[in-house]
Amino acid sequence: MQTISSKENELIKHIKKLKDKKERDISNEYIIEGIKLLQEAIQEKVNIKQIIVCDDCEKTESIPKEIMYEIAKYECVYVTKKIFKYISEVQEPQGILAVIEKNNINKEIDYTQDIIVALDDIQDPGNLGTILRTVDSIGITQILISKESADCYNPKVVRSTMGAIFRIKIIECEDLEKVLKEIKKHKFKIVVTSLQTENSIYDINYNKKAIVIGNESKGVNENIQTMADEKIKIPMIGKTESLNASVATGIVLYEYIRQKLNK
Repeated sequence: MQTISSKENELIKHIKKLKDKKERDISNEYIIEGIKLLQEAIQEKVNIKQIIVCDDCEKTESIPKEIMYEIAKYECVYVTKKIFKYISEVQEPQGILAVIEKNNINKEIDYTQDIIVALDDIQDPGNLGTILRTVDSIGITQILISKESADCYNPKVVRSTMGAIFRIKIIECEDLEKVLKEIKKHKFKIVVTSLQTENSIYDINYNKKAIVIGNESKGVNENIQTMADEKIKIPMIGKTESLNASVATGIVLYEYIRQKLNK
């Protein structure tokens, strides 16, 4: 078994480049790191290109044997501790990462679901990852992302999803406004979060709705607000006027769940 020990190795240089969005877009690949994420990737049968294992990391010994048996079925590459730390994105690496092919080939929107979630210029990777995880938790299998939003395959986003990224179809929209107009043709109503309304999240029925979550500081784009069929806000009785984007998304989506369970 050969162990890579040089930063000049072509695979190592490629993995290092994958921390940049441009390289991820060109290669249609991204990185996952850690035992749990790799286990989820195997269970979800995603396309794993390579698995990189630290040959002399202490934490590698804690990888369960059943996982080691599974990863043996894939193309495995062993590297030294120094090289693994060089390509790792985390402070305390577990000694295992993988190169994954993006699941973004199918751009078709599924109109059979009750709701469609669209993100308009969400910038914070932590927010984006948490929203993807929340969407997965309520059984929605797709999400629309505007071109100006943070990259869903950013390492911080991927970690924040806790594996949800493997189950959700991510539809990146060059023109979100245009896509929403097309959605309206399929008898969905556009719902936006806004402070300029008296309607709360409890005042609407969440059936055949496209819910648009806006930018952390600017909210939903004015053009999209203009075309919206309904505007909603989260009622707050304290002094805080707004909530973190991922928290707000969770509150809205779980009102949808409450209504669904009550039927």
